[in-house]
Amino acid sequence: MPRLRQLFAFVSVLLFVLPLITCGSEHSADELYILVSANIQVPYWKAAGAGFSQSASQLKVRSDFVGPDEYDPKAEKEAFDKALTKKPTGILVSAADARLLKDSISTAIGAGIPVITIDSDAPESKRLFFIGTNNYQAGLAGGQRLAAELKGKGNVVVFTMPGQANLADRLRGYRDALVNHPQIKIARVVDIAGDPRVAFDTTTEILGKEKDKVDAFVCLEAQAGKEVANVLNSYKVTGKVVIAMDTDPDTLEWIRKGVIAATISQKPYTMTYVGLRVLDDFYHHKLSSLTTDWSKDSFAPVPAFVDTGSSLVDKTNVETFIQMKQAATGGQK
Repeated sequence: MPRLRQLFAFVSVLLFVLPLITCGSEHSADELYILVSANIQVPYWKAAGAGFSQSASQLKVRSDFVGPDEYDPKAEKEAFDKALTKKPTGILVSAADARLLKDSISTAIGAGIPVITIDSDAPESKRLFFIGTNNYQAGLAGGQRLAAELKGKGNVVVFTMPGQANLADRLRGYRDALVNHPQIKIARVVDIAGDPRVAFDTTTEILGKEKDKVDAFVCLEAQAGKEVANVLNSYKVTGKVVIAMDTDPDTLEWIRKGVIAATISQKPYTMTYVGLRVLDDFYHHKLSSLTTDWSKDSFAPVPAFVDTGSSLVDKTNVETFIQMKQAATGGQK
């Protein structure tokens, strides 16, 4: 009888421990997931890299983050093509130039490598779906805040990069938000071509020639906002509204100082954290096809779009945001 009780006890412990032993055993160090982007040294992409690394660490799989240190769509394509030679388990990519990456993404899909776009989409490619910000809604929110700051009247200069679909959606959101404010006009749209110095130089030029004709600056990407703020501060110009994008440490500091009114925060950490887990799931639970247009299937096993959300950061919540960011990224800038 004691032996029988011991046997029952052993079986009970085994039934409890076995799921713990096998849990996660389907993940393998042979799995390699690659994140591809451009300008990977800026704070926005460092946050994305932290989310990617954290997700890989928890799943005990390998990961690699590749791409040029500066904004260079051609170099990003080269990094993507080089990543394919490693035969990765899956790829996350932010398309700096969707047209340039279209064929490379098709090559990956043809080789059985699932590709998910994040941050900046390539909707004409064969990517499975997009994870990122609803950029139109982000622009709409920015436009509403702009209208409130300007009290319904003023001329606006916008800094953007027309080649990126996500920035085009943000601009569309701003324009729609201003439809009911006919006295607010977008007087000029400036292509910074990936170089924040263009924003610095253009703002300097405006303050020298058209200071009284421009009331606000809108920055649709991460780096222009701090450049505009630097110029305004250097020339001791006040009373201009600046709406920035993303949460570069300098951008947050200019919010603290009251030079930037607000910025729109995205969730690059979340995009990559979730994206890697989805790719991992596709590896262990294969899709019937990587080339099916799932967007037309009401019972599709994949979504068409995953909105990771966005929010406004201003003086009222900037300190809380900084604390949360430091906790999530280990204090890295």
